[in-house]
Amino acid sequence: MSICRRAWIVWLTAAVALGSIARAEVTATAQRPNFVVIVADDWGYTDVGAFGGEISTPNLDSLAANGIRFANFHTSAECSPTRAMLLTGVDSHRTGIGAMRESVPHQHYGKPGYLTVLSRDVVTFASRLREAGYRNYAVGKWHVGKEPHNLPPARGFDRSLVQGDSGSDNWDTQQRYLGLTDKVYWFEDGREAIMPKRFYSSEFYVNRALQYLQQDANSEKPFLLYLAFQANHIPLQAPRQFVERYAGRYDGGWHQLRQERRDRAAALGLIPTNTPMVEMATTESWNQLDVRRRAYESRRMEVYAGMAEAMDHHVGRLIAHLKKTGQFENTVFVFLSDNGAEASDPLAIRSGRMWLRWQYTWERSRLGEPGAYAVIGPSWASAAASPLAYYKFHAGEGGLRVPMIISGKAVTAPGAIHHSFTHVKDIAPTLLELADVTASNTFGGRAVESITGRSLLPVLQEPSRRHREVDETVGYELAGHGALFRGDLKLLRIPPPIGDGRWRLYDIAKDPGETRDLSLDLPTEYAEMIAAYARYEQENGVLPLPAGYEPRKQVSINAFLFVYLPYMKWIVGLVVLVLAAWWVLARRRRNKS
Repeated sequence: MSICRRAWIVWLTAAVALGSIARAEVTATAQRPNFVVIVADDWGYTDVGAFGGEISTPNLDSLAANGIRFANFHTSAECSPTRAMLLTGVDSHRTGIGAMRESVPHQHYGKPGYLTVLSRDVVTFASRLREAGYRNYAVGKWHVGKEPHNLPPARGFDRSLVQGDSGSDNWDTQQRYLGLTDKVYWFEDGREAIMPKRFYSSEFYVNRALQYLQQDANSEKPFLLYLAFQANHIPLQAPRQFVERYAGRYDGGWHQLRQERRDRAAALGLIPTNTPMVEMATTESWNQLDVRRRAYESRRMEVYAGMAEAMDHHVGRLIAHLKKTGQFENTVFVFLSDNGAEASDPLAIRSGRMWLRWQYTWERSRLGEPGAYAVIGPSWASAAASPLAYYKFHAGEGGLRVPMIISGKAVTAPGAIHHSFTHVKDIAPTLLELADVTASNTFGGRAVESITGRSLLPVLQEPSRRHREVDETVGYELAGHGALFRGDLKLLRIPPPIGDGRWRLYDIAKDPGETRDLSLDLPTEYAEMIAAYARYEQENGVLPLPAGYEPRKQVSINAFLFVYLPYMKWIVGLVVLVLAAWWVLARRRRNKS
């Protein structure tokens, strides 16, 4: 055989082998799942139909029917720390976002756990997935940093359109919802975006997500879509056709709704039958309200429900697209809320009251529409969190325990419910394991924070198993609120003015409403968990709050420092310049005379 022929055969064999390897790699890539991570904003535990709610959420319910509902899933009680933990799998203080910028004490600002933006020492699951061959998209609320190194392109996303801060108006892209920033910050692919003046946030976000998916329709890479809605963050706003579907639905009041939701959640198997509930001191007596006030309160909840249903409707458009393009069966969906329902009323904050009244109307007939501002307040928020105690910003179960669904090809028992404690840090390692990506404590040639969440893949394969060992602890702190979870037990501290600052102990499997303090019944466990919480604070750099700290007051202080003071400096500078010019001119006139 000639040398040329031998060389040709060797070359052909090598080419075939390389082609087989390339095809195998493409096949392996194609077999890896797509991911859609849907983050709702400020939804209570029973707001979703599949969790006992009366709000129509057929598309989320369909994901639950084809997936697993997590009945004991926990986040932070505030949006920014939750998003940091979700994206990284690391405790919020170690991500640099122990609390959001708006509420951090000035004395803490810029310290390791209080950077209020993602630390350079953490890596998102998007960055790890992109390195492994995924194409990644982020659309919606971001709220983990607006510096170039913290915007989506630097955090693993190939295409992105995000709103950078805690929230904004849902009808007007330029309208701030509170005076916490100097403007609404929008970014597309890391640069300030040119936005249409009018939109509806939930519709717009899904439109942009669909645009990105359609533009890359021919890509052979699996995709990650991080879709973070503003619904149901204040101001509550929704198209009228969604709001009107709930006309009269809430005329029975919040006490009735809280009871109805508890009973449905129990019937679904999410909580124990006849779960006891506490009545929050912040819940008003519905029967003592006059007719006009009842009508107004009912309308606020109708808008809330309409906003949630509108979000679900647009999630349905995304699902329909994935089914039409044949990608649905190979997609894993994760749905969660970032924290419990929002009880705050910005009108109660003196510093923002005048600004809000100038910007918005509270007229009942216009609630939900452009230019109108609605909130549900603490009474409805308690119903949205039913049967749990407390709500957003608080470490009670109503602030931390939220609906979570994982649906798709990884689930072996569709429709199942998982009951043991799970945490938002668990999502990042779950997605990485499903994608066959190893998350080491180095990335890009440097040491990074290790993921401390636990992959939920074993639970997806066997929902009845316990997710963590009974002696494993998970700590939590936000603005003086503290919690430690171990097995079914939860150590809880709620500071004044809502709580008394005393540590209490609850069995949140049997008593998710936190009605029976077990600290005297279980003194050994109580002492052990207090010691474990102290270790958690020390290991994660939790700082003691300054004397007199109060979150709402701090929000006003930070708004002054970060928004109004810079403007005042310009004004003072301009006044000084004008006075100096006047003095110079006056002196010249005197000299001439």
